[in-house]
Amino acid sequence: MTTGLRCHRGRLARAWSAAAVCVLALAGCSAQALADGGGKGAEPGGRPAAGTAGATGKARPKPSAAALKSLTGAHVNIADGQTVGVGMPISVTFDRPIPVAERADVERQLKVTADVEGSWGWIKDRNLLDGQRVDFRPRTYWKPGTAVTVRAGAGITRHFTVGRSLVATVDVRTHFMTLETAGSSRRVPITAGAPGMDTWNGTMVVSDKASKVFMDSRSVGYGDAYADYYYYAVHLTASGTYLHQNPKANIHGGRRNVTHGCVGLATGGPAKRFFDEVVPGDVVKVVGSRDTVAVGNGYGDWNLTWDQWRAASALD
Repeated sequence: MTTGLRCHRGRLARAWSAAAVCVLALAGCSAQALADGGGKGAEPGGRPAAGTAGATGKARPKPSAAALKSLTGAHVNIADGQTVGVGMPISVTFDRPIPVAERADVERQLKVTADVEGSWGWIKDRNLLDGQRVDFRPRTYWKPGTAVTVRAGAGITRHFTVGRSLVATVDVRTHFMTLETAGSSRRVPITAGAPGMDTWNGTMVVSDKASKVFMDSRSVGYGDAYADYYYYAVHLTASGTYLHQNPKANIHGGRRNVTHGCVGLATGGPAKRFFDEVVPGDVVKVVGSRDTVAVGNGYGDWNLTWDQWRAASALD
């Protein structure tokens, strides 16, 4: 479903030249009340110490640390002390677009301490201008238990932890979601976007969740198809894709795709159980559908290959 709400070349080796540790950096259903979103398919319903091995596995000498500048108007997407899922990118957004000529210098002011290989990438966010968002993404999903410290210039510091791994794979052809977490797996019947209102394909990352969201089809161009509250809403894209409770899943879950783009779960135990266990940063992969979700439509970073992601950095 869609919501009508606001509902490399910069690789790790480069980071070593600017800091004493490996660095990183961070920021359909239609809904009009408790979540952010807006767009496609809507339906009710360890840190390595300086001089230790880096990205190449070779020991590096301790570099001289450059003083961090103030990054006025920068915002980091992860709260201090938060626990996130293994797919969460570190996203930094800015109050103004950063000109191309300034982006490399900005990247050098974004530093994170963690035992991981990763890269920055400048992204055109769906709701921002070009140059207002830069993300850090590891080469592969974060390792559970990883402790991370993010510094955005001289004024912002965040500490967060990566929790247990949860990856949900939604197969729109079989109408089932396979949930893998903590060494266990289970299958849950779902209903996804009907033909012509297909659920986005590709890898999405949970940005937030709300126990109740008002969804209005008029806000996403579907006339008066629906306007009501729906429950256990897990937010997947800025355009408004959710995975949530949908009464239609009581009948069609595991059998047919009947939504306007969201992924629907039955109103009984399945929807609430998934809602209760999911956290921001958990991964939801949709397979068997059509168009792949854009990188800047929520946290779509994982839909680029590693080489493509590295190329999105402003550092050589």
